[in-house]
Amino acid sequence: MSAKSLRSQEWFGRKGKDGFIYRAWMKNQGIPDYEFKGKPIIGICNTWSELTPCNGHFRELAESVKRGVLEAGGYPVEFPVMSLGETLMKPTAMLFRNLASMDVEESIRANPIDGVVLLCGCDKTTPSLVMGACSVDLPTLVVSGGPMLTGKYNGRDIGTSDVWRFSEDVRTGIMTEEELNLAEAGLCRSQGHCAVMGTASSMACMVESLGLTLPGNAAIPAADANRKVLAQLSGRRIVEMVNDGLTLSSVLIRQAFENSIKVNAAIGGSTNFVIHLLAIAGRIGVQLTIDDFDVLSRDIPLVANLQPSGNYFMEDLYYAGGLPAVMNAIDKHLHKDCITVNGRTVGDNIAGKVSLNRSVISDLDQPFNEISGVVVLKGNLCEAGGVLKPSAASVRLMQHTGKAVVFEDIEDYKRKIDDPDLDVDENSVLVLKHVGPKGYPGMPEVGNMGLPRKLLAKGITDMVRISDGRMSGTGFGTVVLHVSPEAADGGTIALVQDGDLIRLDVAGRRLDLLVDAVELEKRRASHIHATNAFTRGYAKLYVDHVEQAHLGADFDFLKGGSGSTVSRDSH
Repeated sequence: MSAKSLRSQEWFGRKGKDGFIYRAWMKNQGIPDYEFKGKPIIGICNTWSELTPCNGHFRELAESVKRGVLEAGGYPVEFPVMSLGETLMKPTAMLFRNLASMDVEESIRANPIDGVVLLCGCDKTTPSLVMGACSVDLPTLVVSGGPMLTGKYNGRDIGTSDVWRFSEDVRTGIMTEEELNLAEAGLCRSQGHCAVMGTASSMACMVESLGLTLPGNAAIPAADANRKVLAQLSGRRIVEMVNDGLTLSSVLIRQAFENSIKVNAAIGGSTNFVIHLLAIAGRIGVQLTIDDFDVLSRDIPLVANLQPSGNYFMEDLYYAGGLPAVMNAIDKHLHKDCITVNGRTVGDNIAGKVSLNRSVISDLDQPFNEISGVVVLKGNLCEAGGVLKPSAASVRLMQHTGKAVVFEDIEDYKRKIDDPDLDVDENSVLVLKHVGPKGYPGMPEVGNMGLPRKLLAKGITDMVRISDGRMSGTGFGTVVLHVSPEAADGGTIALVQDGDLIRLDVAGRRLDLLVDAVELEKRRASHIHATNAFTRGYAKLYVDHVEQAHLGADFDFLKGGSGSTVSRDSH
């Protein structure tokens, strides 16, 4: 790319007062004059924060990216954007995903940047950064932070999925608080995000399978020196992408999204993948619906044996060949001619990348589970859709009819769940309302409700659970999520009452409230909708403009993009 066509030269290549101001104030950082003369300016979008522990090593990772940019003849400029820490943020990090995406979009567009490297790790940082970058559509490459090393406790491997097991064991007295403290000390042994195939790892696999990263990005542990090597190589490559004019829209075509859906099935990825990929598709202008996730993943078995759907951890996936080996195992289902950010096709990137450990990565002939992917349910209880992860569910509950035990909101659930007088048994269906995008707001990860203590004491480990919220990608169970429309938006889930029969038929892709239409209309007519309690600030903006889960829960005014042109010039 010539200096004239570099976007940054609209700032640094100017004569007179304007160019003087743009260059002079940058020079207070000790930048020589020649750095402004026709070099690609590469923005490093950094979500480092001490309040986002998963991304706590990103300052160091950014330095590796910078080395690569400088080697390739570009000039790196690091800038911060809002960081979303899943473990600490209240009420839920998902509430702020769209806000962070706006921060990214406007930071890229407003500044003299020719290409972007996105540094992301913790759950929502990946989709929010990709969403924002898509709306600008410059050459863009993603570097994930990597998973943490496998946890250790009492002589065995542990990961985030064990937190849910430990919690139930403490509630029933199987595990003591002292033992829980020991497990806590051994869980997070290094920098990085969750060590299992939770949402953060699913997002890292998402961007690699979409073609937005260099091959192997998803599985390299954060503590491994090869993570820095990949970051440096990514810095080199983004300069080449700018010179070649390889933008996000060149990579993110419909076939790339189809590949990603199939890969998510093969790895037993998070249900959150659905809501984030839909939002990304909406930003880049690819037509994608919730039904595509069911159709495209239906023939893909589970070939990666990773928690919570399997036994192993992300560190093991790396040693077994990483995501390229997984994609090679299912290559006949993939669009191998899709271009990726390294300039090569998917087929080129995965050729010869065979599994190095068949206990971790199998093949299509001998998968770990014939059932995988995401099941999309329809029915009168989820007219626009609901999702379930069959590889993490109980086979015995895939067809089930039971009486509803209803919780009107998360506070109601917390008050009632351990009440010994709660009218519930192992055949009941737990229903949690008003935890959707508008109802909470922000759609928290509470869908995999803890079971009633009195049933845990009987040895019950799973029940059908239904909500308009989400669950952590580290969670498991026969859990129906993302019920849409949500209760706060007039969905039928708002009308469910204690004792109503609910039928789940996973094979038939149905979820139905077995109450006749006349009775439902009577309930709907008398139902009182909760009023929006938010009158100012971001929460009001969110509730007023967030779309439903089956559309990706993005803001209605953010679909598509505004491009990279700055419409007004202040100097």
